[in-house]
Amino acid sequence: MIELDTRGLLCPLPVLKLRKAIQNIKPNEKIRLITDDPAAIVDVPHFCNEQGYQITESLQEKGHGLFIIKC
Repeated sequence: MIELDTRGLLCPLPVLKLRKAIQNIKPNEKIRLITDDPAAIVDVPHFCNEQGYQITESLQEKGHGLFIIKC
């Protein structure tokens, strides 16, 4: 699993970093995305849905969000 820490970045940067990371992984590999941008809580699921990626886990705690994305 690849970990992508985008804390401190505002949208659209978390989604853009996710898109770039996805280009470099194998099918069915997972990415763990950590973000503290409130807009990413909406933008990341929207991006994944549009691109056909599956969010297998989504948590919000301690001022940040965590997504596990299967590509």
